[in-house]
Amino acid sequence: MDFSRSFALVAPELLLTATGLLLLLVAAWGGDKQARPIAILAVTALFGAGFLLVPGLHSGVEGVDTFAFGGLMAIDSFALFAKALIYLAAIGALVVAPAFFNSDAAGAERGLRAEFSVLVVFAVLGMSIMVSASDLLTLYLGLELNSLAAYVLASILRQDQRSAEAGLKYFVLGALASGILLYGMSLLYGFTGTTDFDGLRVALSGELSTGQLFGLIFVLAGLAFKVAAVPFHMWTPDVYEGAPTPVTAFFATAPKVAAVALTARVVFEVFGGQVAAWQQIVMFTALASIVFGALGAIGQDNLKRLLAYSSINNIGFILLGLAVANAAGASAMLVYLFIYVAMSLGSFVALLMLRGDDGDLFETFADIRGLAVTQPAIAWSLLFLMFSLAGIPPLLGFYSKFVVFQATVEAGLVAFAAIAIAASVIGAFYYIKFVKVMFFDDPVGVVTGKSGAAHWTVLFVTVVIISPLGYLLTPSLTDLADKAAAALFVAV
Repeated sequence: MDFSRSFALVAPELLLTATGLLLLLVAAWGGDKQARPIAILAVTALFGAGFLLVPGLHSGVEGVDTFAFGGLMAIDSFALFAKALIYLAAIGALVVAPAFFNSDAAGAERGLRAEFSVLVVFAVLGMSIMVSASDLLTLYLGLELNSLAAYVLASILRQDQRSAEAGLKYFVLGALASGILLYGMSLLYGFTGTTDFDGLRVALSGELSTGQLFGLIFVLAGLAFKVAAVPFHMWTPDVYEGAPTPVTAFFATAPKVAAVALTARVVFEVFGGQVAAWQQIVMFTALASIVFGALGAIGQDNLKRLLAYSSINNIGFILLGLAVANAAGASAMLVYLFIYVAMSLGSFVALLMLRGDDGDLFETFADIRGLAVTQPAIAWSLLFLMFSLAGIPPLLGFYSKFVVFQATVEAGLVAFAAIAIAASVIGAFYYIKFVKVMFFDDPVGVVTGKSGAAHWTVLFVTVVIISPLGYLLTPSLTDLADKAAAALFVAV
């Protein structure tokens, strides 16, 4: 085993590991007074890790040359694409977090905690390992590193009842899902004798035994929880509502990318020879998520809960690309993920800007009535973001749905595409409700607080990306997604 070459391949992970350990020491010695420098160093490290991805991302790397540590990790184009999205989403969440924690919205625990940025770095490190996993043991190591940090992040406002409740629910249900996943992995190991993805694919290439089939089902069930897909979505609305909004913005983006990428790698690299066995499961989960996400959001008044159901709905469209079970579907899935990260991050940043003079945040439709009169910039930004989430042209959200539907139809799954299109029309109702309330209701004038440059910068960047100007990115985005999908199918 060539350790020097392996260390070179995992340079981003080594940088994040060293940064996380260093920042942990600084937080222990300096306390919360060092929170802002720690956050700045964390963002710098994430930028540095992202810079290390650029050469391989553009050249397209695949095959056995991408394996590190004897095949435990695969640093191919697919992993690099997912890591780039994860790092960008984490940077966005870190940039907007200080203003929230330093406001009255944080309650009695005002001030950014020193450990917040450290936890984000370790969560991102776990996600990096997840998307590069080519062995069940590596998969579980990355998954748990991410999950343990996420549980603490959800409940970081210890004196806030909603935050504590969100963290507890996330922990209990997350532990259950991890147990289900671990049991499925143990079944696969017991009935194949290996944990290596290549070995598993060979062992599962013939007719599945009952034990192997149950292992497949349990693994997919555990992964479905991580992506918040129906019927394992029950934690999402409560955690999104209760967690601090910067944490919710982080949960809605980076971990979703990591979980989807991990699921894609598992189904194609481990179960690639058993498409008939898993395709129907993924297709049901995708359509159920689309329909339930659309219907579940209709009666919601809390904006964070509504966006939680919106994320379930969008995960359904992403899984639709996965269910196509070919490179075109995987590429469409990655394109959708990029656009989804921009839409979700922008939406939650806009919610962070709905604040009063005292810093209190507003999270209901009643609070944003007539927002176009009192805060026109935020209102118009939300209009673009909601229309993009609804898939209304010419915004980039339309393109994300178009590429997924195109891949689905070309694969002959016309009926499933028709159901998804019908459900997306239903989902447009609650997105348009934002516009009706903000532009046509009488203003209540409660959103009077001023937002900082960090919020405006992130909001502006995301709105530009999902605007018609974003179509200028589509040639490069499609090229990167195609290279990433091709790397995923090298061994299939």
